Amino acid sequence: MSDPELLPLSEPPRRLEILTGAGRRRSWSAETKARIVAESRAAGVSVCAVARRHGLTPQQLFAWRREARRRAVSGAGDGTPAFVPVALEPAATTQPTPRRALPAPAVEIEVAGLLVRVPPGMDAATIAAVLRAAKTRP
Repeated sequence: MSDPELLPLSEPPRRLEILTGAGRRRSWSAETKARIVAESRAAGVSVCAVARRHGLTPQQLFAWRREARRRAVSGAGDGTPAFVPVALEPAATTQPTPRRALPAPAVEIEVAGLLVRVPPGMDAATIAAVLRAAKTRP
């Protein structure tokens, strides 16, 4: 029986890199994450290139983008709904309409170039699903 340490090497030893230091994870401020995510969303920019430039893996940057998208949909990130500014415009008709002929009021929401009319009585889950679908359309 022979000892493997005493056998001749069939190939030259490879270079080893020894890392010294704390070896802990880097921490990124919320502002830095938001800036990098915004940079990765610019038109014609490669997410992988942005990740490399900042010393990240593409998977980490995609996770940050997903997290930012969830926060934007849910509001402050604590599950509360997000609010947007509302613009009220006067009615297009100049003639007063008889009271009984007025249609039920509806809310119009413009998102991603689409106009969504929400009739009275529609539940919030359906509205949220429609708005998410409108935001993600190509």
